Amino acid sequence: MGKLTSERLLAALSENRRETGIVVHAVYQPVGGPGGKIMPPTYPDGPYLLEDRWIDGEKQRTVVIDQAPSQANRVEEALRLARDTGRLELPIFELSLQTDVGPVRLTSLDFPHRYADAYLRDSEIDGKRFDASEHGQAIRKATVDDVRPLYVREPYSLIYGSWDSHRKGRWPKFARLYTSMMYGLDPEIGDRRGGRMDPNNLTGTVDDKNKAEQDWKFIPDGEKTKGTKLSEIGHGNIAPNPTHGGVTVREVRRDAWVSFAGLERLRFGDASPEATQLARATLAALALVGDRLAFGRPSLWLRSGCDLTRQAEIVGLERDGGEIEPIEIDAAEAIALFTQLRERAAAAGIVMETTVIPVTPTKQLADAIRFAVTQAAPGSAD
Repeated sequence: MGKLTSERLLAALSENRRETGIVVHAVYQPVGGPGGKIMPPTYPDGPYLLEDRWIDGEKQRTVVIDQAPSQANRVEEALRLARDTGRLELPIFELSLQTDVGPVRLTSLDFPHRYADAYLRDSEIDGKRFDASEHGQAIRKATVDDVRPLYVREPYSLIYGSWDSHRKGRWPKFARLYTSMMYGLDPEIGDRRGGRMDPNNLTGTVDDKNKAEQDWKFIPDGEKTKGTKLSEIGHGNIAPNPTHGGVTVREVRRDAWVSFAGLERLRFGDASPEATQLARATLAALALVGDRLAFGRPSLWLRSGCDLTRQAEIVGLERDGGEIEPIEIDAAEAIALFTQLRERAAAAGIVMETTVIPVTPTKQLADAIRFAVTQAAPGSAD
């Protein structure tokens, strides 16, 4: 098993390449051992997403454990943390707002639609609306034939995909170059009853559940006055009711890849072939950095009830025909590889910035944010 060097990655991205991409295949079990119950994401018509897949030459029933968009968000979170702690230098737009419950901070690695996000559209830089600012106008010049404006300040939009669906006009779509997903094999859906036991078995009603944090009035059982059950304000027993019961699976698999064919679709205007190759390799290395930061650990926590232990993993370059050339690379080595390639690309004329550009929400956006964090109920939706 060899190390992935900058020269090896550049060769893998050359015009005469034999490689199709960087791949990761990993196997997990629940923390505590095989057979433990895990909680997949839930859906309104599910509760779980079940689908058939061809695995090892056979059609098998699987359950989705984590979809590609969620996996990308986990990678972005890991990149943001690495930048915040000084492990990694990356360009960032940063929105900050002070509220009654503390500061709110969103960055390029948080915006749902990345460079095209409405949070940026509805913000300002030095008193100018973002789209009218120098930086806003610069990144909006990105086209399928010249992605340098995004490479400079928003490389994540190229790696994890982006599309401007919130502004008038026709804007380029950038498909994700990095994809990761997790699924469980041979799922058995469990059953669970959720309830609550009150240590004093309080009974009766309350005059108004909206007074829960104020001076509500207790109404004993037997009185004819109408009221609301005490359970509505957190007291009394709740009988166990059916709820999502989780699943047991034979194993959990994670498949991830960085597409070299996708990288080849990125054009860099009039940049030289050498600079273009270096910039593509830099993006591939950054995608690998994110993957190793997010998933290169012995265990993985996805959500409550879904804590996984890694049993096996292979990282490699996939070649024409499907053969995999294993490589050994951890997060620190991936960061060093990315840094080296970024510097070489800059020397060749394609620069990726490392600075933070502060943005300020417009008054209307600030009002919406303050309401959301101080008054709106968690989980409120249209």
